[in-house]
Amino acid sequence: MIYDMIRQQLGQGVPFARHAGVEIDRIDKGRASARLPFRPEGLNHVGSQHAAALFALGETASGAAMAGTFAPVLLDVRPVAAEASIRYFRLAKGEVTADARVEAEPDALLDAIRTEGIVRFPIVVQLKGEDGIEVGEMTVDWHVSRKRT
Repeated sequence: MIYDMIRQQLGQGVPFARHAGVEIDRIDKGRASARLPFRPEGLNHVGSQHAAALFALGETASGAAMAGTFAPVLLDVRPVAAEASIRYFRLAKGEVTADARVEAEPDALLDAIRTEGIVRFPIVVQLKGEDGIEVGEMTVDWHVSRKRT
């Protein structure tokens, strides 16, 4: 239930991801999936999904996985994507899906934010085309801290 509420809020709360056409499908503890429909305005000069749109897809999926990790305290933290890297393996000609997973143990990250007030960790995102073949991979390092009062 809480994951569905987060998914709805993130879907509305990130204007650029909406502009790019990114849709969040699922959020769980430390995991999330999103998709990028094939749209004419999202294409590049060779007719495949634009690299910037794929980046937006991966970053959005990683943010959703981060939010799922910190769901119990999400309103009390300040998450920032601190660093990101992406590798493109092949052209993405249709709809692309992104599966994101937190590399660390989600409960350990939640404990760390409660005790230390700050944590930094990577999320790995696999980007797959309609045929299920991987078209890219992304890593986003998130920096999460307790909000200052």
